[in-house]
Amino acid sequence: MKKAAIFTLLITFLIGCQQENFLAQQTEKRETQHDYKEEPESFVQVEEEDEEQGEEGIEEEQENEQIDENKDNTLTVIDNPESVSLVVNKQRKLPDGFEPDDLVEANVPYHAAEGDPKRLIRKVAADALEDLFAAAKEDGLELVAVSGYRSYDRQKQIYEYNVETKGQDHADKFSAKPGTSEHQTGLAMDVASAALVAVLEQSFIETEEGQWLEDHAHEHGFIIRYPEGKEDITGYSYEPWHLRYVGKETATEIYQAQVTLEEYFGLYP
Repeated sequence: MKKAAIFTLLITFLIGCQQENFLAQQTEKRETQHDYKEEPESFVQVEEEDEEQGEEGIEEEQENEQIDENKDNTLTVIDNPESVSLVVNKQRKLPDGFEPDDLVEANVPYHAAEGDPKRLIRKVAADALEDLFAAAKEDGLELVAVSGYRSYDRQKQIYEYNVETKGQDHADKFSAKPGTSEHQTGLAMDVASAALVAVLEQSFIETEEGQWLEDHAHEHGFIIRYPEGKEDITGYSYEPWHLRYVGKETATEIYQAQVTLEEYFGLYP
């Protein structure tokens, strides 16, 4: 009987302990659930803070964009973009939305497919380009037109692609920012040999065609726009393939003086 009583008391005690543990667990669970219900308010607060920070970030980004625009506004806007004597460079930009109204295809061999805007060039430059190609052919050389007119949007794509793939420094040496490209004037044409040797490469000067252009382009109103050794003035690396139409008189004077377009017009830092 005593053993049975002790066993009963022991069972009762264990059951009591289990009930206490269960009640404690339930209390802790309720407290935990209460704390969890309080968390969404803190989450909302964090989200509001993030939203405020996001708005501040947007405002800061807009301020930075405004600063960049102000930097662009320090450039001189060319007031005679139709002139064949205009100078467009890193300090001088074309008016917003400028597009020549006399773009045509010259009657010369092209590297680009028919209908490609790169085949376009202003009429006055197209006539001169035809004469230049004909003169080269008389001397036994075959040239091909590679890239002429580029719109603002096209130049923007090219510049951003070069920055992304080759870096800012490289892009700024060979690619103009949109609005400051000679190609947008419709007076520039990149050329190459018909054999497509050293296309848009500095080694083009080592070809007979490259040498011929350096010696005779001025006779047809073109200059090598970015000559060797003048990088500090033009802002771009040497491009023996880049022809720019300025008219025979101006081209001849620039060639004889061995100066850049900037030096010729006194427009350089």
